[in-house]
Amino acid sequence: MKTIPIQAVTPEFSECEESGVVPKQNLPLVRRDFLKGSGILMGTLATGSILAGLAPSPVWAVELKTLTKAEGQTLMAMGRVLYPHKKLPDAVYAILAKDLDGSASGDAGAASMLREGISNLNALAGGNFAKAKADKQLAIVKGMEGSGFFNTVRGQCVTSIYNNDMAFAAFGFPGSAWEKGGYITRGFQDLKWLPAPSKEASPPAYMG
Repeated sequence: MKTIPIQAVTPEFSECEESGVVPKQNLPLVRRDFLKGSGILMGTLATGSILAGLAPSPVWAVELKTLTKAEGQTLMAMGRVLYPHKKLPDAVYAILAKDLDGSASGDAGAASMLREGISNLNALAGGNFAKAKADKQLAIVKGMEGSGFFNTVRGQCVTSIYNNDMAFAAFGFPGSAWEKGGYITRGFQDLKWLPAPSKEASPPAYMG
C-alpha cells in the first residue's frame, strides 16, 4: 500500500484553530491505482480547508481487505456519532474503518462480530444506518452501549481518530516535543484555542 505524503505546514496553512505550526504531515491514505481490496472508501477534502491545503490531492481513498464499502461506511458513521467533530473530514473516520478492518483480517471471530454489529446498526435504522438522521443514529448507538461491538469500535476510535496527522493539523496539535527540546523551553500552552491556565496551575518549572 502506497501512502500519500503530505507537505510540511506552511504559513498560509497555519490557521488551524489559531494554533502553532505542525511540523510535518503524512496522510495515511492510499492512491486509487493501488487499491484492490474488498471495499474501497473514497472522498474528497473540502476545498480551502487546512487539510486540502496540506495534501497533494483533494481526493482520498482507503482500502478495506475484509469488509465491504457499505460496511466501512457504516463504521465511519458510527465513529462520527461516538466522537463528532465537524472540522474532521470523512477521511479521518475512514481510518477508523480501515483499522477495524485490519483487526478483522485473518480473524474470523473479529470479522463476524463486526459484521453482526454493522448488520444490527442497519436493521435498527430501517436499512441504512449511515443515511439515518442524526438523532436516530445517536439513539441506536446508545442502545448498543456496553456490547462487545460497541466497546470495540469506541476503543479503536481513540487512536484511529485522534492519533493521526490529519487530526493533529485540524486541532492545531504541534506533535511530539521531546526531539525539539521539550515543552519547558517551547512553552506548555501552544494551543491558542484552549483557555489559559491560572498561575497556580503553572508554577515555575524546576530546572535542577
